Amino acid sequence: MAVVRIPTVLRPHTGGEARVEVAGTTIGEILTALVADNPALEERLLEDGRVRGYVNVFVDDEDIRYLDGESTVVPAGVEVSIMPAVAGGAR
Repeated sequence: MAVVRIPTVLRPHTGGEARVEVAGTTIGEILTALVADNPALEERLLEDGRVRGYVNVFVDDEDIRYLDGESTVVPAGVEVSIMPAVAGGAR
């Protein structure tokens, strides 16, 4: 099982949970299981089965873009964090 940290903006789609446990050993497997349990997350996280460009996924503190992407192995006891990019700001 992997623990996935859910950002506040996505918690309405996980029943308010800040952390969820899902089965899987790679990011791809973990996200597939996460979406299977929380279908509303699919359109927010994935596009054609891959992580959307504006969604950052970290294994511990490492961005999967600099690892093996969806094939990144998640060791036991390591948290996965999802962080959608935020736009906007002061003018």
